[in-house]
This record gives sequence, C-alpha cells and structure tokens, in this order.
Amino acid sequence: MKPPVAVLGAGSWGTALAVLLARNWVTTTLWGHSAQSVVNMATARANLRYLPEMRFPDALAVSGVLETCVRDAGIVLIAVPSHAFRDTLETITPWVRADAGIAWATKGFDPGSGRFLHELVHQHLPTHPAAVVTGPSFAREVALGMPTALTVHSADDDFATTVARLLHAPTFRAYTGNDILGAELGGAMKNVLAVATGVADGMQLGLNARAGLITRGMNEMLRLGAALGAKAETLMGLAGLGDLVLTCTGDLSRNRRLGMALGRGVGLREALAEIGQVVESIVTVDEVMRLAKRVGIELPIAEHVQYVLHEEMTPAQGLSSLLAREQKPEYPE
Repeated sequence: MKPPVAVLGAGSWGTALAVLLARNWVTTTLWGHSAQSVVNMATARANLRYLPEMRFPDALAVSGVLETCVRDAGIVLIAVPSHAFRDTLETITPWVRADAGIAWATKGFDPGSGRFLHELVHQHLPTHPAAVVTGPSFAREVALGMPTALTVHSADDDFATTVARLLHAPTFRAYTGNDILGAELGGAMKNVLAVATGVADGMQLGLNARAGLITRGMNEMLRLGAALGAKAETLMGLAGLGDLVLTCTGDLSRNRRLGMALGRGVGLREALAEIGQVVESIVTVDEVMRLAKRVGIELPIAEHVQYVLHEEMTPAQGLSSLLAREQKPEYPE
C-alpha cells in the first residue's frame, strides 16, 4: 500500500514531483500558498505559470488548505524555497501524523542561522523519519519525461527506500544514501558555483575557464564537506558533482542565468526581475561563507561570488582578483 503524499509548494519543482508521484499511481495532493493559483491549476489541470506542458494526472489533487493536506498525508514532501522552509515547517508541525515521514526537495540553508534544513526538521519533528530528495534535475525536463537520476538520503534506510520507490519511474531513477549533510551541502553549494560559471560564460571567457571553475569549485565543495563531516563519495555523486555539472552548464538553471546576465553587464536587480523566480544563490552564498569561516576554510570562488552578488565587486574585478591569487599546489599536503 503506497502512502498518500502531500507536496507542499507549487513552483516548478514541487509541481514536477507531484505529477511524477501521481503518474506512479501515488495518491498525491499538491498544495499552493496562493488561492488564485490553486484555482487556476484545478481548472486547467496544469500549472500554466511554470510547467504548462505537464498535464495533471487524475491521481493528483490540488489544494490551498494546508492543514488538511498535511493531516491526510503519510509522507509530507516540502518543496518551498529555502527562505520559506522554516516557516512552513513550524506551521505544519502540529498537523503531521504520528506515523508520517518528512521529506524535502528544498536546496539551501536556513537564512540567517545558516543551519542545515535537516537540523530544523530534527528540531521540530525529531521522532519522524526524514529524507532529502536532491540531485541533477531540471523540472522542465522531468515534465517532458526526459531521463533523470536523483538521490534520496536519510538516516533511516527503510524510509529512503520508500521515498525512492515512490519516485522511481521508467525515465526517472531514484537512488538512496545515508549522508543527509553531504547531500544537502552539495545541493546548496552548487547554486553558488553556478553563478561563477555563468559570469564567466556571460563575459565570454571560453570553455577552458568554465572547466576550471567547475573543477576548482568542486574542490571547494569537497574541502568544506570534509571539514563538516560529509562523505566525499556523496559529493562526488549525484548530490554534488552531478548537480554541479548540470547547474553550471545548463541554461535552465536560474543561478547560471543570473551569472550570465551579470557577466554581460546587466545589473543585479534587473537580472533577478528578468528571471522572475527565486534564485537560491542570493541567500545561500552568505550561509556558505559563514560555514567556511566557522571551520576555517578558504573558498575563493564562493567568496568572490559573494562580493559580486553584494555588489562589492564587478564581475571583471572579481575575475582579476581570482586570477591574481598566488600560485599553489592543486592539492596541498
């Protein structure tokens, strides 16, 4: 018997996951915070704003009543932006069934505190199985039924397997792991590094520069991960390297598109307005650098992304500053 799932957050990724689950004959309810958008989705049987080509299966319900969605769910899957994660979690905590599991497809940290999202989940729902769903996955490609692979990490192996089996489909492979911290770090940090490669591509610096930034960015992810206790194999897998490559090279990435616009000389506010959706790197970069300072790790690429996003440096100045760094071994002893 498949547990009913409530997907909280009707953006592009939440919608794609909800439709995927419903296509797998999982009883699924998609919750949206906007009453008008819920009405529009229910009428059109599609999310015309984000994924107009993805029709809703019969097994997918749409609701604007958060309490009912949560109370009826055997698994609650949170897919809101990171800045809304804490408030959403605090709101639903009294309504989560005693036997329900919690999963999230949100990438990033808790803004301000810099805490990992699994820490918030453990604080509010310590007795419930919890899992993060992450990896290289553009919502639009999932909507089109294109082959995709992601990973589900949980300290509870059975729960990770349950969530993965609900998602697994002919063109959608879901793997499992037990390194939540590493999986979350990879999913958050790749957004920051995608801005850097986007800036380089916007400045037309060439493919060599892109490859160098991805590789050295991966090095920063691994070093920060090691200092925080993440497993290297997690970061070298779908949650880290896989998501990094996709986000740094795919033009569906909002973070990459932001970097490209900045590299072309477009102002930050104008670039964000053009994208028209949440760009996670804007808040994530500060939390990444806060973590790095806490453990005493240098992250030159992430640091310069922070300078550019805070408009303390232009992209050209950031590039010059990075290139002026002293020569050193690729892997210091």
